[in-house]
Amino acid sequence: MVNALASTLVLAAVCSAPALAADKAVLVTAIVEHPALDAVRDGVKDELKEEGFEAGKNLKWEYQSAQGNTGTAAQIARKFVGDKPDAIVAIATPSAQALVSATKTIPVVYSGVTDPVAAQLVKDWKPSGTNVTGVSDLLELEKQVDLIKRVVPAAKRVGMVYNPGEANSAVVVKAMKELLGKSGMTLVEAAAPRTVDVGAAAKSLIGKVDVIYTNTDNNVVSAYEALVKVGNDAKIPLVASDTDSVKRGAIAALGVNYYDLGRQTGKVVARILKGEKPGDIASATSSKLELFVNTTAAQKQGVTLSADLIKSAKTVIK
Repeated sequence: MVNALASTLVLAAVCSAPALAADKAVLVTAIVEHPALDAVRDGVKDELKEEGFEAGKNLKWEYQSAQGNTGTAAQIARKFVGDKPDAIVAIATPSAQALVSATKTIPVVYSGVTDPVAAQLVKDWKPSGTNVTGVSDLLELEKQVDLIKRVVPAAKRVGMVYNPGEANSAVVVKAMKELLGKSGMTLVEAAAPRTVDVGAAAKSLIGKVDVIYTNTDNNVVSAYEALVKVGNDAKIPLVASDTDSVKRGAIAALGVNYYDLGRQTGKVVARILKGEKPGDIASATSSKLELFVNTTAAQKQGVTLSADLIKSAKTVIK
């Protein structure tokens, strides 16, 4: 009788105890590892912890990089889909495209994709009604052109090294051509289909351009030091859209804080883990831009920056 009563009390206590959060699984992949994309990954992980999903406790967390190879990105996508997680985070356009092709049911949250519509991840910026949503790093290119003018006021010819096979880069190149044309400037293109092509592509611009502008092309950002060497040796000013590139030798960048972009992405993932459908969540962008300036790089690349530009920078690297 006592044992039966004890068992009943134990059962009652278990039933009345607050339910613990069920374990969730979030798998994360990026097309390549470089500071901006790594910051997105870290931001997602930190935000999920803040939202109550902690890796190693109640969250299975796995990260894989495709090391710049689209074939590897497709393999990772297939593996992740086979693992049937609660959500997959795809960082950068090629990884997101691979995931969206691989599954129509598992929630896919993209991040660090410049134009998700052009990349055919979603139809428009409204809730997709599908298994896909995410956060874009789309920038207002008018502000990028203004920054180029502030760094090199006399610039007429703007060079761009980019991967023609990366959808977000192709979109930026097309838009920059139009914008620069309206300002009496021209765009000079240099293709770098692979990371190892970046240095040679930059060298091909020597004598043809007054400044080189780089968007968030993953090939270029991965091999930014090769671009910096050309800029320093040939005295060609470098202007970037990725603030981490300023730390690596660009003169200036007006860009998204990629860690914050990761935190914003993490909030979307948490909403899905808590029960919302990805198709009910609209794609979003970040409105928080930061200006970084590198005065040492300016000196090496033969540019004298205005006091106003330096003063307006959030971060000045010397």
